[in-house]
Amino acid sequence: MIAAPLALYAEVIKELIITWNYRANLVIELLTIAVLFIFISYFFGTGAIANQGLPAFLLGYLIWFYAAIAISSMSSNLLNEASVGTLEQLYMSPVPTWLLFVGRVIGTFLKSTIMVAIVGMTLMLVLRISLPVDAEAIPPFVLTMVGLFGFGYAIGGLTLIYKQITSVTNLVNNLLLFLNGALLPIQYFPEWLETTARMLPTTQGIDVLRKVVVDGASLSAVWEDGSMVFLTVQSVVFLLVGSFSTLGNVSRSGEGPWGNTRVALLPFDRLRVNGGFVLRLPNVT
Repeated sequence: MIAAPLALYAEVIKELIITWNYRANLVIELLTIAVLFIFISYFFGTGAIANQGLPAFLLGYLIWFYAAIAISSMSSNLLNEASVGTLEQLYMSPVPTWLLFVGRVIGTFLKSTIMVAIVGMTLMLVLRISLPVDAEAIPPFVLTMVGLFGFGYAIGGLTLIYKQITSVTNLVNNLLLFLNGALLPIQYFPEWLETTARMLPTTQGIDVLRKVVVDGASLSAVWEDGSMVFLTVQSVVFLLVGSFSTLGNVSRSGEGPWGNTRVALLPFDRLRVNGGFVLRLPNVT
C-alpha cells in the first residue's frame, strides 16, 4: 500500500530534479520561447506590437508551449531510458506500470506549468498584456491537458517501436504552432484546413479556452454550442490511444501491461565492442 504513493512521488520528484540539474539549458529555452513570441507578434503586427488581440494570441501560444514540452518529454524520456537500459526496470517494478506513467505525467505537467507560468508572466509584464483568470477555464484546461498528454504518450509509443523519431516530434510541434490556432484562429482557415486542424491536439482546447477566458463565455454556453462536448470526446480518445500505444508495446507477463510487466527490450542477443568496452545493446521491438 505504501509502495504505490512512494513510487508516484519518486517519479514526480525525479522529473523535477532532472529539469533543475539542467537549469542552464532551461533558462535558454525559456528565453527563446519568450523572444519568439515577441518576434511573431512584431511580424504579425506588420512592424509594431499591437495590444489588441495579444491576450488571445498569448493564450494560444502558452497552450502550444505546453504541447511542445509534453510531446518532446514523453518521447525523449522513453528513448533515453531505452538507450541506457533502464526502461526494462520500469516495467519490472512491483508497482503497476500505469501508476509510474501517471507519476511521470504529473511530474512533466508540474515542470511544464512552472515553465509556462514564467514565460507567461514575463510576457504579460513586458508587453502589458491583461489575461484574466477565470475559474470556469479550469475544466476546458484540464480536458486539454488530458488529451495533450495522451497524444504525447502516443508519440512515446512510437518511440519504443522506431527508436529515433526526434524529427517527427519536431515536425509535430512546428505543425501545431501554425495549425492549432495558436497564431491565427482556425476560423480564418479554409474549410478543409479548419476541419483538419480541429483533429489535432490542443486546437479545440485553445478554441474553447479563448471563448471562456477572452470572450467571457460561460461553460454552459460552450457546452451547448458543442465545442466543449467535442473537446471532451477528443481528449478521451487521445488518452486511450496514448495509453495503449505506450503500455501496449510491452510483452505481457504476470499481470500484463496494467500490472507487473516487462517491456520488450529482450533479447539482449548481441554484444558489441566499442573502444575496448563490451556494451550490451537492447533490441527494442
